[in-house]
Amino acid sequence: MTEIPPSMVAMLAAWNEKDPERIRGHLDIALAPDVVFADPDNFVEGIDAFEAMVRTFLAEKPTAKCEHTSGFNVHHNRYRYNWLVSLGDTPIMPGMDVVELDDQGKVKRVDGFFGPIPEV
Repeated sequence: MTEIPPSMVAMLAAWNEKDPERIRGHLDIALAPDVVFADPDNFVEGIDAFEAMVRTFLAEKPTAKCEHTSGFNVHHNRYRYNWLVSLGDTPIMPGMDVVELDDQGKVKRVDGFFGPIPEV
């Protein structure tokens, strides 16, 4: 099984952090300064914008739990995995991310997709 890099552990921790004062600490460990995050609802660049996005998510869904739900495919500093957002025991959004790390192991790009991959 592929080991999850510390930067990706810290990024997930930010999405689950209930203490607003600790969110930035997770992101400083996780993200390259010029990080890009893109999903169907967001496109942000830089740590400050990423932090604002996480804070908005947590304000809108304070009881949300984000988790990895698959193993990781890895090649050329890119990681692909499935995730799930739940409210309590109720799953509300499955998805998949492709994350690219820089040469220092920090997250430099996240491309997120909502829902399962459509059938042919």
